[in-house]
Amino acid sequence: MSAAPAGRQPILAVPVPRDSEIAAHLAGSDFHDCYEMPVAPTSRTALQLYLDVVARTPGWVNRLMALRNRVVGLFGLKNLGHLNGASAQRPASDYKLGDRVGIFSIVYLSDDEVLLGDKDKHLQVRVSVRKLAVPRSAIAVSTVVHIHNLLGRVYMLFVAPVHKRIVPAVLGRYRAGDAA
Repeated sequence: MSAAPAGRQPILAVPVPRDSEIAAHLAGSDFHDCYEMPVAPTSRTALQLYLDVVARTPGWVNRLMALRNRVVGLFGLKNLGHLNGASAQRPASDYKLGDRVGIFSIVYLSDDEVLLGDKDKHLQVRVSVRKLAVPRSAIAVSTVVHIHNLLGRVYMLFVAPVHKRIVPAVLGRYRAGDAA
């Protein structure tokens, strides 16, 4: 079952959904954003939608991640791999809390929302994929970052502007692939 709508409604920057699990992480955050994309009603879980979306990550995003991994290694930050690094052979139903899914670990899991995260001494990142039904069927992809030190601040100076291009591009690539 395809999750993409027939129409070409835009991917919008919107507030983080108040009833989402990630909303509890907004207080004191140093960076957050949320993008919403209309989808056809689907029985797919939020985790399956996340896996479907990141499986279609544009090549330029993976090249940026590879560059990021090389540069940040010089400063003691983790090599995260690629956004689409999750196993394509592993079904969403096999994942449990704490499991690694590509560059993130599962922090919260329900049919309607998956909250993924990563944390080190420099920053804490949370990413949510939340299925929405009201006022229309959509998915909201939210990111919340808490910075712990100067190196984390410098890192986010470079990452934040690029992040605002990456999420809509990944969602757009997913929508284009499912509509084809």
